[in-house]
Amino acid sequence: MKLYDSTLAPNPRRVRIFLAEKGVEVPTVQVDIGKAENRQPDYLAKNPMGGVPILELDDGTVVAETVAICRYFEGTQPEPPLMGTDPQDAAVVEMWNRRMELEVLIPIAGVFRNTHEFFKGRIPQVPEYGDVCREQATKRLAWLDEVLAERDFIAGDRLTIADITAVCGIDFGRVTGIAIQPDQKNLTRWHAAVSERPSYKA
Repeated sequence: MKLYDSTLAPNPRRVRIFLAEKGVEVPTVQVDIGKAENRQPDYLAKNPMGGVPILELDDGTVVAETVAICRYFEGTQPEPPLMGTDPQDAAVVEMWNRRMELEVLIPIAGVFRNTHEFFKGRIPQVPEYGDVCREQATKRLAWLDEVLAERDFIAGDRLTIADITAVCGIDFGRVTGIAIQPDQKNLTRWHAAVSERPSYKA
């Protein structure tokens, strides 16, 4: 089993934190996306979409997409539960994780993709759309601050994959100047709690 990882991107970090919370160690292969190694034929043969991370199992099966990889390890290492404890809880966790993807991580990534020098000449950039993403991300952080007034973690009273997605997205926002604001006390408290966990450094 091998995890194809990249320390430059937020999605591989989501998997690393997830594995650290599980106490699971997996051999990794670093993919230099700065040098476009994920666009080379040998990598594309494993994942035609070119994204990182991917998990290559011992029988040659390749699992791409962050949540799919996490789902595999949730099944093989159920404790601690990061994706739900029963059907109802799993549905709630999935709901909040999806919200963190769609409303936090993707807009923040959209700012990076459309305004940062890293992608200049690599993909078509639309700076105006980057501005739209920035406005959306800023509004959603304010909304998330309100959500966290009612609970310790995003999906309830314990850390789940939703928190992992959110913290990776928010931290990635620093690259383009998107950050938790001083008046967002609940979000600040939550971020500090997640950041204190050993898995945060994964």
